[in-house]
Amino acid sequence: MNNTTNNTPDHTPHNSTSTPGSGLLAEKVAFVTGAGRGIGAAAARLFAEEGARVLLAARTESQLKAVTEEIRAGGGSAEYVVCDLADPVSVRAAVERSVEVYGRLDVAFNNGATGQVPGPMDQLSEADFDQVYAVNVKGPWLAMSAQVAAMRATAGRGAIVNTSSVGGLKANPQLPAYGASKRALNSLTAAAAETYGPEGIRVNAVAPGTTLTEMLLEWDEKVPGTIEQLNGRTPLGRAAEPREIAEAAAWLLSDRASYVTGAVLPVDGGMLA
Repeated sequence: MNNTTNNTPDHTPHNSTSTPGSGLLAEKVAFVTGAGRGIGAAAARLFAEEGARVLLAARTESQLKAVTEEIRAGGGSAEYVVCDLADPVSVRAAVERSVEVYGRLDVAFNNGATGQVPGPMDQLSEADFDQVYAVNVKGPWLAMSAQVAAMRATAGRGAIVNTSSVGGLKANPQLPAYGASKRALNSLTAAAAETYGPEGIRVNAVAPGTTLTEMLLEWDEKVPGTIEQLNGRTPLGRAAEPREIAEAAAWLLSDRASYVTGAVLPVDGGMLA
């Protein structure tokens, strides 16, 4: 396999844990899905560093426990809940858990997703297609509905960020169901922004480009040279670290983005330029 994982210089800022009352997300309660690994885990760590109390949600308890303990060891505040985005009861219970633990919900990062076997759309099974939509579209829809209710009942306002993809902003022939699910998520993001904006609830999305997550590395294993090809189409010439995507999400969730809603922000090294 030819990729740049071990040779790419670290472009990611690493901050020490913020002191209470300081930071981009100071005093906020943050809910993060897909928080056991990749972008979600990076976001959970960063949000805690930026002063948030974080509720981590994902399917794999061992991963959640490891990230939660890491955050606590650094002086941050974190709890976790096991959550399956394809299970409506599980999703609603996870969001409600943030209110049970911390008494409120201020911001949410709906990052959890599932991929597909790379290949043309006619080679994807119907069951796999349905699974992609159950997790990547229905999951965020369920989560946003529960998050809006929790924000209304507690903070009275808030911000939500969904993880889309550059693959949802252009043709994606190798991941057609995944790309289509992310385009659908963009539409849900826009609809939610217009619907809940009058209540002071902002809804945006980040659209990562080539990012060194487990999902991308698995794709590169199945189709060797994928990362190299994607980097060749990226003006910055490299893949992102998960934390770089988390940084964009943190800003959108913060009060510094107070007049931004309904946006799908490419964080792609210029791939769509």
